[in-house]
Amino acid sequence: MHYLRRQTKGLKSTSCWLLGAALALGGCQAGSDPSEESTAPAAAPVAAALEEEGSSTALKTLPLVDATSATRVFVQQLSKPTALEENVAVNVKLPPPTNKELSNSLVRVLGDTSNPLVLFRSDTLAQLGMIPKSPGPDFFTSFSQLSVTELERRAKNEQQMASGAFGEISTEAVLFNGRHPVSRALGAAVDVRAFSSGALTPLSICPARPVSTTASWGKTLLIRDPAVVLDPARTWDPCTGNGTQGGVWTFAHLIRELAQGSGKTPEDFVKDWLSLWVNQYTVNGDNVLARTDMFAKVIQPWASASGVASALVVNPSTQRNEVLLGGSLNLDIAPFRLLAIVNRADLGKSSGGGYGGSSDAGELRFVFGVTRPSPWGAGTEASCNLKEFTVIFEYGVPRSGCRQVIDWAQKWVQLGTHASFDASYLSQLESMTESVVRHGMAPSKGNQNALNQIRTNEKDFNPQWELREFTLTTENPSGPDTPVNGGLRPHTVALTPDDATHNSNTDPDVASFVLGTIATTGVQAPLMVPTQCAASYTVPFSVNGRPFLGGNALVRLPNRWAAAGASSSSPQEVCARKEFSLNTCNGCHFADTGTTDLNNINNLSFTHISPTSGIPARMSKFLTGGNPGFSFGVPDTQFGASVATWSFADLERRHQRLYDIATCSTCSLRFSLSEGVLGAIQEVAGVVPFEPAIATGGKAPFKVGPITSVDVVKRLVELRPQFKKDVRDEPVDFLRPVETFVH
Repeated sequence: MHYLRRQTKGLKSTSCWLLGAALALGGCQAGSDPSEESTAPAAAPVAAALEEEGSSTALKTLPLVDATSATRVFVQQLSKPTALEENVAVNVKLPPPTNKELSNSLVRVLGDTSNPLVLFRSDTLAQLGMIPKSPGPDFFTSFSQLSVTELERRAKNEQQMASGAFGEISTEAVLFNGRHPVSRALGAAVDVRAFSSGALTPLSICPARPVSTTASWGKTLLIRDPAVVLDPARTWDPCTGNGTQGGVWTFAHLIRELAQGSGKTPEDFVKDWLSLWVNQYTVNGDNVLARTDMFAKVIQPWASASGVASALVVNPSTQRNEVLLGGSLNLDIAPFRLLAIVNRADLGKSSGGGYGGSSDAGELRFVFGVTRPSPWGAGTEASCNLKEFTVIFEYGVPRSGCRQVIDWAQKWVQLGTHASFDASYLSQLESMTESVVRHGMAPSKGNQNALNQIRTNEKDFNPQWELREFTLTTENPSGPDTPVNGGLRPHTVALTPDDATHNSNTDPDVASFVLGTIATTGVQAPLMVPTQCAASYTVPFSVNGRPFLGGNALVRLPNRWAAAGASSSSPQEVCARKEFSLNTCNGCHFADTGTTDLNNINNLSFTHISPTSGIPARMSKFLTGGNPGFSFGVPDTQFGASVATWSFADLERRHQRLYDIATCSTCSLRFSLSEGVLGAIQEVAGVVPFEPAIATGGKAPFKVGPITSVDVVKRLVELRPQFKKDVRDEPVDFLRPVETFVH
């Protein structure tokens, strides 16, 4: 297996690297005592943990940085094309390498060994006369094909945005490090004339974008308005019976499209999926216990409403529970009520070895709440009997390449220009969703369906909240999942250990992975707790020879993952522990996001979109920050607020990423190199200055070390054409560190 070839599904590229001296490597924030080594996880009382639900802070209080310090990409035309016909030097300001031995290297190799990205220090290339000018000592250069026409297209988009054509604008951006807002910045328009004249040209953050408001979120990012989720032409409400059975935004429609190519009828497809709950099953050694109330509370009432008899019996041959129906479930009256349609363009990732801007278009999601209406399809909101149970269909948008991704983002931006959810808005949204969910839209995936996974989150069958995941794949511990046709299959839950065998307070495998892998090779530089903390890693199937990833996730006290032995005075360990716990299913759905209001008054608990609040569904403060223009602070769940309070404003982050893609992406053609270039580098230099995009704890199959010879740099630049693999349509700012979140 190639080193780092296996990549975690859903890894995304961070929205921005914040640059500048203010965010250089630092220690813990004021209030922590570096002399006090905390070697055991804090075990705060339950009551105290629930009292510290977090508070909101205005984003306008963040420090303001100028456009120059926030700019990390400069482009410049070459005096003559390279041997690969590249006409532009793309100079990118990289953060310091995690491996300090590579700090002085004149070459950096990033990403995956099967798909390496080779960059050269800009100062060195300028010294050799291979590029006209270097932007500075922290910049590294790749080459691409970039036309003046492409920059003119971007400039036109920027001008249109600045004109107010998409609504009231803001010229100030919030810069995020991973999921945390860290500063504000002013962007700058692209200077096409400077580029055309051969000058070193900055590609800054967007100079303008629409003001971030609840209304804009509700039209472009997380659509909850009754005009959409109760649209009489496209949805059907199992509570009232209003709407169109089988409409394009119904559970029934999505299941029918999923079932095509499975060899099952849609009715059997959904019955077989729900029947997975009535028996124990095993995923990666994790025994996921049966929750037989799936039959009593969902299948049986639905069967009765469908006019068919049902029974849960024990099969004498297998001694396993079996659901028997006297006919088919009526899919058109399924007890799944649409709560939201969600645009996750921010989850777009690159094919470039783990690095990249948005080379795919992220995900499209449908969030449903489970109900048990009485009477079925003929009652009111009061008789709906809303359940604490959400089901999320998560589709990979079948668009790839920079230009297609921009087109997809611009369609969402156009939706945001509508004054209301009028017929034109609804028609455009339908066209977009149908282009994703219909059978045949993803020919290479299971059942030719674009589904990435279905995730469920419920406590209706048991007092403990439980999260499960299902896919149309066969899971592969040593590589990417294999698409398969057929029914939905249980899958390990993303980035989350088996909580039945790994104690969330004291587990040595968790500590080993967090402190030995994430803290040492996954935490991104520069690092300053709490403002600058992100990590790139994937959670392995096993750690220390024992199964690690879980088949489900239970949300139970203390509802976060501690790293035993982590020190509060180590920024790397504090950051690594937070990143690991936050990205687990159980951490994300409770303590690490402050989603802990058990009374659901000031915030939510266990869910980020409430299945029980009615229409429109309420959202968590992790998403909203409390209100537009605010961030929501959550005390560190192992060490407390004296060490770190982590800030979240996720819809603000998604809003900015959407408009950055739609307005300020710059597409270029980049030649990728085959893995054979690594052998050539080792042969010429004796070492390879390799930095994995994703920390796994694996060992590189070559000697890792710095290249400090200018002559070697010249030879390696000249070797590139021998290893040309393919041409990729990617944004110029494709060099972004991988962020490890999927929720």
